[in-house]
Amino acid sequence: MQTSLAAQLIALGLENLNVRDAESGTLEIPSDDAMCQTVTACWNDLFGLFADTPMERAGEDLAWGFVNIFHKAAEKQERLLDDATDQIRLAIAEDDQSEIASSNLEEAIEKARKAEEAMQAFQTMREEAAMLYCSETTHSWRPFSGARNAKWVTSAMVEGRAYLKARSDTKRAQAVPQGTPVVFSGGRMKIDAVDATEFADNLFRTLDRVRERVGDRVLVHGGDSKGIDRFAAGWAERHKIPQVIFNLDMRLGQRAGFKRNEQFLSLNPRYVIAYPGNGVLERLVIDAKQRRINVVDRRGPLGTPPAQAAAKAA
Repeated sequence: MQTSLAAQLIALGLENLNVRDAESGTLEIPSDDAMCQTVTACWNDLFGLFADTPMERAGEDLAWGFVNIFHKAAEKQERLLDDATDQIRLAIAEDDQSEIASSNLEEAIEKARKAEEAMQAFQTMREEAAMLYCSETTHSWRPFSGARNAKWVTSAMVEGRAYLKARSDTKRAQAVPQGTPVVFSGGRMKIDAVDATEFADNLFRTLDRVRERVGDRVLVHGGDSKGIDRFAAGWAERHKIPQVIFNLDMRLGQRAGFKRNEQFLSLNPRYVIAYPGNGVLERLVIDAKQRRINVVDRRGPLGTPPAQAAAKAA
């Protein structure tokens, strides 16, 4: 698979240009195994220190921040890569066939290569830390804003509006997952510790059954880190299933939830999985049924089918 920089160099007719010298070639990025082992060792040492102490309560927040360190480092390198590729285009546009112009172009390409290598290395470390976070908390890690994505990440999280735009383009972006959309929607529930295990088991069992019917599924949800979405996101993370996140557009006020419903259904999902929520979710279920979309209704107690709960009550 070509890197983003390699693809741009080919488009510019510079695929055969090699500007690495002996000195820079000695500064290699550590192997993936070395980076992953180091991240795991740091994680185990750090959070093993907190176990069975008052500091353990803050563990999840610290764990999120641990992953975010690598995410921010990757973002910084991505910005450097963007700047360097802009310099490459400028150098080509201003090329006067002089030795100085050639030197400037080679320097810009080398900067871009180094930035891309560093970006990919930090993304590798972020993904290793994110898997540790998911194993520790059962929740999928995601940044406060933007998307978590890399070409080789099969469980990538893609921001919903970018996904819609890519679907409308003639040629899909490489980073956008391809597959059959399955929408998951639910609100925030107060569940005591005794019922939490039963609820989670019901939720995971439901997702497993839908997965059996839709092998190439892409899980679409709202990304609420305090709601039921986090359980579904964690399940998708563990099963390496791509996710598309539609955050609420708070500029729309009370219309935000209904607008997100429209975005969900615009994907023509194979299924809508509905858990207890508010009136916006009720409208999603009604609209999905009107469009003849299969609805997996789990709005009963502890994530069970409502009809099942009604039968028991009768």
